[in-house]
Amino acid sequence: MKLKLATKIEVLALIIVAFSVLFSGFFLAYKVAGELKKELGKRALAIGRTVAENSTVKKYLGKPEGFKKIEPIAERIRQVTNVDYIVVLDMKKIRYSSPLPEKVGTKFFGGDEELAFADNEYISEAKGIKGVAVRAFVPVKNEDFTDQIGVVVVGILLPTWWELLKSVRGGIYLATIWGLLIGLIGASLLAKKIKNEILGLEPEEIASLMEQRNALLNTINEGIIAIDRLGTITLINPAAQKILVEKNITEIISESRLLEVIKTGKPIYNREIFVEEKQLISTSLPLKVKGEVIGAFTVFREKSEVQKLAEELTGVKKFVEALRVQNHENLNRLHSIAGLIQLGRVEEALDLIFCLTDAQQALTTFLTKNIKDPALAGLILGKVARASELKVELKVSRRSFVEAYPVKLDSTKIIEIAGNILENSLEAAALSDGKKVFFKIQATQNHLKLLVLDTGPGLMIEHEKIFEPGFSTKGENRGYGLYIVKKHLYEAGGKVRIRSTAKRTAFLVEVRGEKNDD
Repeated sequence: MKLKLATKIEVLALIIVAFSVLFSGFFLAYKVAGELKKELGKRALAIGRTVAENSTVKKYLGKPEGFKKIEPIAERIRQVTNVDYIVVLDMKKIRYSSPLPEKVGTKFFGGDEELAFADNEYISEAKGIKGVAVRAFVPVKNEDFTDQIGVVVVGILLPTWWELLKSVRGGIYLATIWGLLIGLIGASLLAKKIKNEILGLEPEEIASLMEQRNALLNTINEGIIAIDRLGTITLINPAAQKILVEKNITEIISESRLLEVIKTGKPIYNREIFVEEKQLISTSLPLKVKGEVIGAFTVFREKSEVQKLAEELTGVKKFVEALRVQNHENLNRLHSIAGLIQLGRVEEALDLIFCLTDAQQALTTFLTKNIKDPALAGLILGKVARASELKVELKVSRRSFVEAYPVKLDSTKIIEIAGNILENSLEAAALSDGKKVFFKIQATQNHLKLLVLDTGPGLMIEHEKIFEPGFSTKGENRGYGLYIVKKHLYEAGGKVRIRSTAKRTAFLVEVRGEKNDD
């Protein structure tokens, strides 16, 4: 069974605290042992000096039967000072006192006593007859302090590590209990804080989300670049690296206005930007956590790809719309003809059939003969049907013709220009009493002129405002049609003029080619 993150943190904290307390205990014992050794050495040295200065010791040291006088004195001092042993030696290393009575009168072999017989006072650590001890060696001088007559050795046994730990075990136990308790509380609080910061997810859940995120970023075709509040890049997906070269990454951050998005907290949609020779469409959005902007990201794609998709979608939509309108109109006409026949007015029914057929055929023949662009001719037929649906009369000038287009325009752009202006005029005319729209187009390789006139209520705002992206008086998700018109004309070096009154609005589009055609 997998442990939860909170449990892992708590267990780890307890282990760390336990090891810390144990390590502290051993370290404390080590330090205590060192300090204890120094203090015991100083104490042994002081006691050794006291014995060496004793007049009885000086008088009888080196004399036969001298141990009978020296032994009681050394033993009494040992008992009073609570040391482990006091050994008095003459210059031949013969013991005059010892903690073991049988050793009195025998020769001393310690291994660390030679310097003392050369009139040196010092402290050493060695293993004696009772164990490892701190030993102080003090020379004994005669009454005149002219000659050395012996050495006093004072030994204090050192406690073992276990004895030292036993002496501080109460403190270690108490520190361990408090440490574990505080560690457990701290670990619980830390685990709770971490869980809150990672949205309550477990590490394996975060890993799974990261794998999904990386798979998503590696799969999508749009480039994505994200930055933090300081403008540092925090994410760039493979598609972005493919579209851009390394030196252009900072340029797109500037062009897509990511820092502005961070500052304002407002998104910027469908912005056209140029990076080197590439034309991109970008959308920049703020990154928010609990209502606070922590960064921003931009999603971009080459305009050529977007335009290709848009053209495909536009073609399908136009085809579907044309079929829908045509079907609606045909149903209305069939109902009218059926009604006349039921009323027995056969002649009128025949006249209506011929009239409708002739009008449709006449327009189709005219467009086929004069409009050399089949896509534009299809658009005009579709708009005529759309006008009929809106109860608007759309009149196509018989002076219209299309031979070719100026170099910087193509069929797709012309359809978008004419289609968007016509749609706006039809919707405006449908709101008026006149309900009429006039359409005229004349195009050669050197010159294009397009005129759309409607009887709508006119424009009540500044004319330039209607060309801003996203501006519309018709609700949400509108307002890009006339923006596209202006963009195409700007790229082609053309212009659009608007004349509007309370009862009429005219759109005049002109684009000149490389040569003027007067």
